[in-house]
Amino acid sequence: MFKKKNSELENLIEVTKKKEKIKKEKVDIKWIIIILIVSFFISLGLSFISEMTIPKLPLAVGIIITLLFILLGILFDIIGVSVTTADEAVFHSMSSRKVKGASVAVKFKKNADKVSSFCCDVVGDVCGIVSGAAGTTIALILINTCHFNAILTTLVVSACIASLTIGGKAIGKSFAINKSSIILYEFAKFVSTFYRK
Repeated sequence: MFKKKNSELENLIEVTKKKEKIKKEKVDIKWIIIILIVSFFISLGLSFISEMTIPKLPLAVGIIITLLFILLGILFDIIGVSVTTADEAVFHSMSSRKVKGASVAVKFKKNADKVSSFCCDVVGDVCGIVSGAAGTTIALILINTCHFNAILTTLVVSACIASLTIGGKAIGKSFAINKSSIILYEFAKFVSTFYRK
């Protein structure tokens, strides 16, 4: 029995190595460079908005902006998961009937790794980083205006942002898996209004 389990593990290792070899050959350097550049500019833009607005606004408005960054990250995480788990066959059928957004959904499914990477890793992670930075600004405002304990305030604000982000993404992933095709269709339909063939 041990030999059988060992041979199954060896077969699994061989299959994995073959897949890794194929993926290594298909590494898209152009896509990686695009992602790096897009990540830089999205991060720069969102950080600029955060740094220029939050310190000058009332505390409540700063908190709302931070929550919007968190929600944006969760939303794009939901879209990224939906793209990878949705059923492509449904969209081929809809595309053949010329349903609005279906052809875009098919393109998203065919490039699911790139779309998911952009949504989850670029927008989702950048929003997480920016909301963390915004949280630091909020903590400083609380420390300066309300004279709260600096360490405790920073820890509580950071913990609140982390728990909202992680909890939101956990709920979002479950929702995305269960409603993946609907979410992808709605997102593709929205994108198709800006898409030109």
